[in-house]
This record gives sequence, structure tokens and C-alpha cells, in this order.
Amino acid sequence: MRRLLSQVSAAAALGVALTLTACGVDHPAAPATVAASKTIMDYFPIKIGDKVVRLQLAVRPEEMERGLMDRRDLGRDDGMIFIYEKSQRMQFWMRNTPTPLDIGFFDQGGKLEEIYPLYPFDERTVSSRSEELRFAVEMNQGWYRDNGVKPGAQLDLKALAAALKARGFEPKRYGLE
Repeated sequence: MRRLLSQVSAAAALGVALTLTACGVDHPAAPATVAASKTIMDYFPIKIGDKVVRLQLAVRPEEMERGLMDRRDLGRDDGMIFIYEKSQRMQFWMRNTPTPLDIGFFDQGGKLEEIYPLYPFDERTVSSRSEELRFAVEMNQGWYRDNGVKPGAQLDLKALAAALKARGFEPKRYGLE
């Protein structure tokens, strides 16, 4: 009887071990969870013209509302990109934003159309002329000029789509493949 119990115990232990091992096979889902854990605070390398910059992605309404408010830690080639689902006229202001910025407005195809300076704490609205804009990129003031990035420069939409995926967003929703 004791031998039977130890055989049953051994069989049960083997069954538990196999079950636990089988449960562990589901690990491929873990990397997707890790990839989706990127946040507004993460930077992504994205090219504007010939220059690679590090951009944070403002996608959700609360991220767009906050933007770069209260930030004094923006690196020389760091910025924030605001990503919209539909083309539109852009309007920005600098409420609670101490860092002087420039904003570049890009169309659906990623072409830089307009650039404007933004001044610290200035609550006057800066509006685009075009109504066909999809992305806005805020950089330190003078960045576009200092890097020779002018209207007509191209935003790397493939890198932007990859960054959106890493944040857990579907690029097609924003007109990107």
C-alpha cells in the first residue's frame, strides 16, 4: 500500500510538473506586454530631415493637454510629437511651459509645412495656416534653424509607426502603415 501511495504521489508530482511546464509555454505574450508598457516618458529615435531626434509621443488627450508643461529638462535634440487621428488646423499655446520652443507642423505624408516660435508662459494661441496637418513637433527654440530643417523636410513615418506600436497604439488609426 505504501509503495502504491508513493507511485501515486510520484505520478501526481509528475502531473503537476507537466502542468506547470505547460503553463510556462505561454511566455511569448510577455514581450508584447513589455513592449506595450512604453509611456509618454519614453523617447523614440525619429528622423526629421537628415537629423535623428528623440521624441516623446503625445497621443492621448491628457498627454496632449499636458505637453511639455513645467519641463526644464529637454535635451538639445529632444522633443515631443503630437499625433492626431485626422488632419486639421493646429493651435498651441505655452501655458505653464518655461522652456522656449519651436513647433513644426507636418502634413499626413510627414512633410514639414510650417514652423513657429513659442515663448515661455505665453498663453496666446499660435495657429497654423493649413488645415491639412496631422503631426506637430515641439523642439527647443532654434532647433529647426540650427539644424537646417526647413519646410519640405520629411518626418520618418516608419519610425513613428514603430514608436506608436511600442506605446501600444495601432498606427493605422493615425494614418500610418
